[in-house]
Amino acid sequence: MAVLIIVIVIVVLLALGLWAGYNGLVKKRNRTQEAWSEIDVELKRRHDLIPNLVSTVQGYAAHEKGTFEAVTQARANAVTAGATGDPGQIAPAENALSGALRSLFAVAENYPQLRAVESFIQLQETLTATEDKVEYARRYYNTSARDYNIALQTFPRNLIAGPFGFKAVAFFGADEEDRAVPQVSFPGSAPGGASPAPSVAAGPEGPPPAAAGTQGPPPQSPPPQSPPPPAG
Repeated sequence: MAVLIIVIVIVVLLALGLWAGYNGLVKKRNRTQEAWSEIDVELKRRHDLIPNLVSTVQGYAAHEKGTFEAVTQARANAVTAGATGDPGQIAPAENALSGALRSLFAVAENYPQLRAVESFIQLQETLTATEDKVEYARRYYNTSARDYNIALQTFPRNLIAGPFGFKAVAFFGADEEDRAVPQVSFPGSAPGGASPAPSVAAGPEGPPPAAAGTQGPPPQSPPPQSPPPPAG
């Protein structure tokens, strides 16, 4: 009888461990899927902004055909990669799109009339906000994916991961230079704007000495003094 009770207790404990491990993996997988859905939403919003952005710039720089074609092709590749749902394919495509957008904004900097167009400014600000949201969602997703993958590889959850169909997920990586938000450097604006050269203030002992090579003419020697008259 005692042996039977021990067997029953062991079976119950194993069942509880299986139940807890399975539920834990489900929660981590769902959190990872939720985090990825946030990235997907922001990437689609980014893709929707690009045609209007290209059209606006093209109206002022129609001869920059190569840049427009590169951005359009990069967007098409990103949309195609997004349909796969595989972060390993989506991340390189989005990084290439970021590079093409930087080229487009570099073209826009050469046209002051374009930088003053309200629709262009609104598109640029919306794209900047979208890039910020993508970056935040990417960090949250990678954190969730890391926790989920670790749970799949640790004992005893690794014993039930395979039989119940749990699979590791890929991280959504980005090159260091592609994490920067594409921006237009408006003259006098904070991002990328040239700041005026700092002026050198005079110290308590008077103005600083002039730099080498910029000194004025040498001081003239004083005229010779006449000798004093003889005493009378």
